Amino acid sequence: MAASGTSTDRINGDDASSLITDISHDHLFSILLLLPLESILSFAMTCKKTITLTRSHTLWKSLCARDWGHSTVDTIITASSPSSSSSSLDWNRLYQRLRNLDRVSCFELTDTFGPSPRASHSLNFFSGCLLLFGGGCEGGRHLDDTWIAYVGDSYKRTVTWQRIISGGPSGRFGHSCAVIGNCLVLFGGINDSGMRQNDTWIAQEENNSTFSWRLLEVGPVAPPPRGAHACCSIDNRRMLIHGGIGLSGTRLGDTWVLFLSENLSFGTWHQTVSHPAPSPRSGHTLTSIGESRTVLFGGRGMGYEVLDDVWYFDSSEGHLGWVAVLFEPMDIAAALARVGHSASLISGGRVLIYGGEDSYRHRKDDFWLLDIQHGRRVWRRLKCEGYQPRSRSFHRACADESGCYLYVFGGMVDGILQPAEPSGLRFDGQLFVVELLI
Repeated sequence: MAASGTSTDRINGDDASSLITDISHDHLFSILLLLPLESILSFAMTCKKTITLTRSHTLWKSLCARDWGHSTVDTIITASSPSSSSSSLDWNRLYQRLRNLDRVSCFELTDTFGPSPRASHSLNFFSGCLLLFGGGCEGGRHLDDTWIAYVGDSYKRTVTWQRIISGGPSGRFGHSCAVIGNCLVLFGGINDSGMRQNDTWIAQEENNSTFSWRLLEVGPVAPPPRGAHACCSIDNRRMLIHGGIGLSGTRLGDTWVLFLSENLSFGTWHQTVSHPAPSPRSGHTLTSIGESRTVLFGGRGMGYEVLDDVWYFDSSEGHLGWVAVLFEPMDIAAALARVGHSASLISGGRVLIYGGEDSYRHRKDDFWLLDIQHGRRVWRRLKCEGYQPRSRSFHRACADESGCYLYVFGGMVDGILQPAEPSGLRFDGQLFVVELLI
């Protein structure tokens, strides 16, 4: 018994730290990268060796790459002053600033020729450029044009648009379009006769750096026709859609998943039924945040009420279903409710929500950060510096590969009331960039 007690005392006492110091630096480094942030900070207090290791810029740079992605790290290095290098950056401080992001900065991108003003179009960042299709414009008319913008270096603050002259989807607005692997998939929408669509199209880049559309063969089963629904990719072979406005103006609450074949020659639609599930709605958003989760937010319900609820769709192995995300009672709930907003994935698996309108059709110009990664449930309003964009709704936004820059185009904006414009509303044709300030 005495021997046993002595052994236990050694393990629980000073020798516990010596067991840690016996581990090689590289192995300790690998172990730390497997731990969540809170565990790393607690582990740092174990002994002098771990304190020194957890203050290492190399560790924190690796944590930035693990949690925010390598493209974000590359962007941070590129955006730093020319005299700086990766080794001279304070990665611990950068990690904390990105984790506690509270500011963005906006600036306009100038162009000499580009898409006409519109709303309820699609805008995606694809193969290093922006791809825009369709939308609605003044007079309730639909558009059927496809545009590419080669954005290059955002700091040049210029953009070059090119219109694609090729057969593609018919004119429509309120459709959805998502990047899936190395292609774009478009579904549904509404034309200016009020007809809802349920066709599925795919766009791919050709050898000469152009894009072409083709109708995707999906077999006899497809979601009912709709517009103003939400969609996003789940992985490199699946796309999720939910809700929208169906025939006779009915708001829908169904969920469908498109499975693409390996060679992208055809797709198969499957309806997913789960309980509980989000209520029927339109003008909401779906945003994939990784870890097999897709976030749904907001929209307009069956009673025309504007919603502020958050759900995520679990698509992990063996699961296809909805989970409600509950928050503590908040005074900001009324400010969060919106429809016709944008919700984009930014660095670290967070969602940046911009604009939209409330139940009184008052348009918004605010930015909100939603973070439900790693056990967090955070809503935070972000300050906007630099250029101040007009309040808008039913615009479109997409982030670049780093998740540090967000491109926003078009939407409905508040105009100057003129005798010939009783509503005081107009369509916008502006492209601007939102930069995360870290």
